[in-house]
Amino acid sequence: MATVGFIGLGNMGGPMARNLVKAGHTLKVFDLSEQAVAGLVALGAQRVAKAADVARDVDAVVTMLPAGAHVKSVYLGPEGLLAAAAKGTIFIDSSTIDVPSARIVIAEADEKGMRMVDAPVSGGVGGAEAGTLTFMVGGSEAAYAGAEPFLKQMGKNIFHAGSAGNGQVAKVCNNMILGISMIAVSEAFVLGEQLGIDPQVLFNISSVSSGQCWSMTTYCPVPGPVPTSPANRDYLPGFTAAMMLKDLRLAQEAAQSSKTPIPMGGMAAQLYALMEANGNDQIDFSGIVKLIRGEI
Repeated sequence: MATVGFIGLGNMGGPMARNLVKAGHTLKVFDLSEQAVAGLVALGAQRVAKAADVARDVDAVVTMLPAGAHVKSVYLGPEGLLAAAAKGTIFIDSSTIDVPSARIVIAEADEKGMRMVDAPVSGGVGGAEAGTLTFMVGGSEAAYAGAEPFLKQMGKNIFHAGSAGNGQVAKVCNNMILGISMIAVSEAFVLGEQLGIDPQVLFNISSVSSGQCWSMTTYCPVPGPVPTSPANRDYLPGFTAAMMLKDLRLAQEAAQSSKTPIPMGGMAAQLYALMEANGNDQIDFSGIVKLIRGEI
């Protein structure tokens, strides 16, 4: 088994780190939340004093951070992870960040003789806890080969998306599809309600017809048809509206830099921004149906 450093023990990172402990690895952990660190220490992980210390004398490092600025701050500079690590260390950044930041940090890792991938995830907190996450991985073949064994202990579906930054490209495109499709499904159910069709009947029809999609059959935004969806627990989040808005804004940034028109992505971002503006961005993103109904 390996010695692994882990930074970012939040809703996603915490369960991912626990799965690495369960796999038998020795973990060094750092997070600004003492409670999050204590939970991993109770499982046998080692607490370190500062972020850079997780990269000393380890085989691999995993990071799960909020934004590109945090990733660059943690990795780069004389006090960063790359300066503290030995050559050949494997770095896995599972943060969802902007593509340019991912490519800048990986280029620096390459120059210093490290192997690094960007590996954002899909699957939510449930997937992190169950170890069934999907990882979208960008980086060289050598970096991917080094990271893959660790990724398989945290996830189920591991995809090499190509060169550095392409994991972020795949993530932002996937989540733009998700955000748009959730709005479409929500609008259809609200329209159906207004016109008098029972939601279960509409689900029974559309879930096996051309309207079928993940937002309907796995994460249906109205209570009833899919018992495991957040709609049946008052939209307690598996993936918050705030996180969806973050990803849609990343899509907008990427579209602007590549001069790619994404009008539906822009409209979706505006609707989720309304949830943010009215203080409802911490409910599940499928709660957009409540906005469409005029309930929030």
